[in-house]
Amino acid sequence: MPKVIGLRCRECGAEYELQATHVCEMCFGPLDAVYDQAVMRKLVKRERIEDGPKSMWRYRDLLPVEDSVNIVTLGEGFTPLVKADRLGAELGLRNLYLKNDSMNPTNSFKDRVVSVAISWARAQGFETIACASTGNLANAVAAYAARAGLECFVFIPVDLEPAKVASISVFDPNIVAVRGNYDDVNRLCSQLLESTPWAFCNINIRPFYAEGSKTLTFETAEQLGWRLPDEIIIPIASGCQFVRHRQAARELVEYGLVRSDRVPAFTGAQALGCAPVYNAFVSGEERVLPVKPDTIARSIAIGNPSDGIYVNRIARETGGVVEAVTEEEIVDSMRLLARTEGIFTETAGGVTIGVLAKLARAGRWRGDETVVAYVTGHGLKTADVLATANGHAKRVEIEPTMKSFRQKVNI
Repeated sequence: MPKVIGLRCRECGAEYELQATHVCEMCFGPLDAVYDQAVMRKLVKRERIEDGPKSMWRYRDLLPVEDSVNIVTLGEGFTPLVKADRLGAELGLRNLYLKNDSMNPTNSFKDRVVSVAISWARAQGFETIACASTGNLANAVAAYAARAGLECFVFIPVDLEPAKVASISVFDPNIVAVRGNYDDVNRLCSQLLESTPWAFCNINIRPFYAEGSKTLTFETAEQLGWRLPDEIIIPIASGCQFVRHRQAARELVEYGLVRSDRVPAFTGAQALGCAPVYNAFVSGEERVLPVKPDTIARSIAIGNPSDGIYVNRIARETGGVVEAVTEEEIVDSMRLLARTEGIFTETAGGVTIGVLAKLARAGRWRGDETVVAYVTGHGLKTADVLATANGHAKRVEIEPTMKSFRQKVNI
């Protein structure tokens, strides 16, 4: 029996057959995949998961891909959950963990969602995969399309960081650089849906693409000994993954995979230079007003986030918050994470760690709570922000002699 039986509008509850679509025709609300609960309760067991591969596909029973033959994988997922003792000591947190998703094949969280999206699309007969991206998604789509042997189009802002463009180009996709920001790129791709028979990962096949996000929280719970943490800090771009992490926690409880029925507080992190969700949260507004992005954290610089309203609902419902940090705090937090834990994260990770540090120093936690921060991308993707920041205070230049060394180096 199939697991996935259709799509349902998150707002009005209208139901649709399985197809490549993402918006309700009745109310324009987002569509989500619907699973047959009777089938799921028979399938989903800890033992089946633990006997699975050391990748995110150990959770295949909880994902919208029916046949393992169609899975397109590069070994994504099951990334390290790092006990961050040194960073925790600086922040007064004795049980701080970092989920290091920079260890994925293309060095970002996006490998999870793309693996699911391309697997579903290939099973449905699509021959061309596309996406609108600020860099990490395009990188993943290009790599997985190459793996699957599918035609690939990636649409990016024309001023995307050179390091990201290089990491995309090596997979030889069709790159379309758009003179505009991410919201302009996404708008164009939405218009292209009407005239192209393509699967756009984060648009028309978004209900299936988004399901891959859940695996990050599934892994976190399993790596904590099948228990959920007290709080999870998550970077916010569109808000899509934030929504799916809450869904993942609910599924872990419903299927009896975790040891308690308490879900974590979900806390969101944004850069002040692109903080529409944060602005709505602190003002108490339901509506999230669009902003024009102006931040170095470009991988999460979405000025009109599709799921922003749901982020704030979930944060309030679970006892979380949405916080934001400055550009200087982003860079300082990238350095803090590297100095204390040896993890080099991109600017989005600097946002997450910056919000973690800001909340810890403000006294949000007593110190014994289990707190997990999601580090979603590698620092080499945005290394240029460090090159333009203050120079390294410990650097010295010497002659190749012992005398010069002793004169310049204080040991």
